[in-house]
Amino acid sequence: MQVLIAGAGPVGLSAANALADAGIEVLVLEAEPRLPQNLRASTFQPPTLDLLARFGATQQLIDMGRVAPKVQYRDRAGWVAELDFGVLKDNTAHPFRVQCEQYRLNEVLAARLGRVRYGAQVTAVEQGDAGVTVSVNGAERLRALYLIGADGGRSRVREALGIALEGFTWPERFLVASTPFDFAAVMPGLADVSYFADPQEWFFLLRVRDVWRAMFPARAEESEADILSDAGIERRLQRVYAKATPYEITHRTLYSVHQRVAESYGRGRVFLAGDAAHLNNPLGGMGMNGGIHDAFNLAEKLAAVLRGEKPEDELARYERQRRPVALEYVNTITIANKRNLEMCDADEQRRWRAELERAMSDRAAQRELMLRISMIASLRKYACA
Repeated sequence: MQVLIAGAGPVGLSAANALADAGIEVLVLEAEPRLPQNLRASTFQPPTLDLLARFGATQQLIDMGRVAPKVQYRDRAGWVAELDFGVLKDNTAHPFRVQCEQYRLNEVLAARLGRVRYGAQVTAVEQGDAGVTVSVNGAERLRALYLIGADGGRSRVREALGIALEGFTWPERFLVASTPFDFAAVMPGLADVSYFADPQEWFFLLRVRDVWRAMFPARAEESEADILSDAGIERRLQRVYAKATPYEITHRTLYSVHQRVAESYGRGRVFLAGDAAHLNNPLGGMGMNGGIHDAFNLAEKLAAVLRGEKPEDELARYERQRRPVALEYVNTITIANKRNLEMCDADEQRRWRAELERAMSDRAAQRELMLRISMIASLRKYACA
């Protein structure tokens, strides 16, 4: 085997498809008995759509999801700033976001690949000059020339390598609740991606094909049972829009939120990608997208080395190009996104709103802002590292 990949999420499956298309022998090992169908991420950024188009996956995401051409920033008092991805039409073939549950992409990519083993958890990793040996479920041993750890925030591959995940965890947890209630019908002009600033309790509304997903911060002192209860979710949704009848809730989840980056993106013949390498808060929709960008970057380099087109030291460029994106770009922007929504300082509020209002009135300024928001800027900045 040339390449083993731990994890059949969007990152592992993107890397596997890119390698297979390049003629590289690859096998994906997934710990779960089948593809997980949790909602998790649901935002696909323009450059991610550009990359996935080579697999025929982008059109399928559009068909299964919802195209979001604009993003809004609001407050509870009625202030609205709206930005249009259309200003990026000369920079991407997809000047919009697509809102679609990530498990749908996993299904598309897994079906296209066909080389996924389920119920196969990587439990140990050994490597030498000639290759990598992976223990599966504590017993079976598989050998390959290289291993990619795309096995999530609790990565067993990262743990086996002894690589620290540096950073911090926010004291708040994030609650996500999904409802078929149509907020756009009662909030005139509401965009499918809308952030509401409020120093008391900000929230975020995002529309996928069949439901709206609402995200809220949950204080550290709140119990998990209360946060996830019908009454607890109802209380928060009624603050979004007060109505006489209870909200129908089709999904709810609560999770801890991290801003962490691995001290190294790999050692020897083993590499980390996606959540195994970096974690960030979801405000801005950059986590999964950054992981998919990791996958394509690493797969391209591995293919070139395995085909003899580039020397092995080409692989060192993966960390030089991708780790700064997580540290200097994704972490910085997602932390700023959170602080902008919850800020109490009036001068800072005015500064942030003035930046958005200038972008609405100046197309060049809006384009520069949207290049950052869409992640096109991050791909450009570090492409030559």
